[in-house]
Amino acid sequence: MGLFKKEEKEIEKVNKIKYAFHEDRTLKEMKEYIDSTYSAHYAQNGYQATEIIESMGHGMGFALGNVLKYVQRYGKKDGYNRNDLLKVIHYGIIALSCHDKRPNKD
Repeated sequence: MGLFKKEEKEIEKVNKIKYAFHEDRTLKEMKEYIDSTYSAHYAQNGYQATEIIESMGHGMGFALGNVLKYVQRYGKKDGYNRNDLLKVIHYGIIALSCHDKRPNKD
């Protein structure tokens, strides 16, 4: 079986999953949200501010700090703002990236 056939079978298998919490739609929405941040006002000269912070060695702390910020803010500032939850997930993804880039992974 060729690589593409195997991938097609995996895709078919995934498409048959009945997600209880609509994870498939949420992941699609997350990608659209993240894509939008790359063209937003805080992306300068093709770089996200977070990339610069990460290059200075503060990426993990920055990402986790923002996860906490938006978790604590949810339900307070602007009410139960769905965008706060999108930001929590986005900064969690950034934290995973920082984790994966660590030189001595445990």
